[in-house]
Amino acid sequence: MTGIKELELQSEKNRKRLLEIVNIAKAGHIGGDLSCLNILTALYHRVMNVSADKPKDPDRDRFVLSKGHCVESLYVVLESKGYIGEGVLETLGKYGSILSGHPTIEVSGIEVNTGALGHGLSIGTGMAIAAKMDSKPWKTFVVMGDGEQGEGSIYEAAMAGSNYELDNLVAIIDRNRLQISGNTEDVMKIEDIRERWKAFGWDVQEMNGDDMKSIISSLESIDYNNKKPHLLIAHTTKGKGVSFMENKAEWHHGVPSQEQYEQAIAEISCRISKIEAEL
Repeated sequence: MTGIKELELQSEKNRKRLLEIVNIAKAGHIGGDLSCLNILTALYHRVMNVSADKPKDPDRDRFVLSKGHCVESLYVVLESKGYIGEGVLETLGKYGSILSGHPTIEVSGIEVNTGALGHGLSIGTGMAIAAKMDSKPWKTFVVMGDGEQGEGSIYEAAMAGSNYELDNLVAIIDRNRLQISGNTEDVMKIEDIRERWKAFGWDVQEMNGDDMKSIISSLESIDYNNKKPHLLIAHTTKGKGVSFMENKAEWHHGVPSQEQYEQAIAEISCRISKIEAEL
């Protein structure tokens, strides 16, 4: 089992890789990529039952990135798990590449095309129902954005998840509090998220999505036999890990200048060296 320190190291390596491919492609939703990267690293490197050697294993856990515009974070994690071969990420944004600006099933390890916000939980709910109908043990994990919570289809899926007692379904909200047009509470208020989802009949936890120990503790404390779907509200930081991007709505989508890129890489490399020294 991958330990917390190893996961922290892997997440920082993924963070560095993310900056590299956004810099090469000259495009990417980097702020939200960075805020959910710890969560994706934890899921793929410790929590989920998945393997690049058997990407279509019928008993594999399923993952849906509902906030599909943050696909760059998923790409780097899939590469770190061996789903995407060496050199492929460098083709992002280039003609003929299999890598799009949103997840597509052309890429090994991606279960479903996403990007139209609000659809991911409905798809994940259907997957979880299928597992129940077939008496299969696999779980479904869905990562949503907090700005995405204004989409009505999410709440139809929330009702269905509770109605069908989908305790094999885990939804995670990347609660970085910023969307493309500003603070979520100024654009479309979504608080009190916890009480809203509890009212829908979900088992709700809150966690520090910037802290690997909190992420693992929350994910590994889920009761998969309580007849309730699970929601984890992950309190995160937009642009996490790059000082000049943190908590800045303008970095929802953007490409660093060469000077900014070098600063970001230096910050991340410093943390990588520090963690490696501690291992």
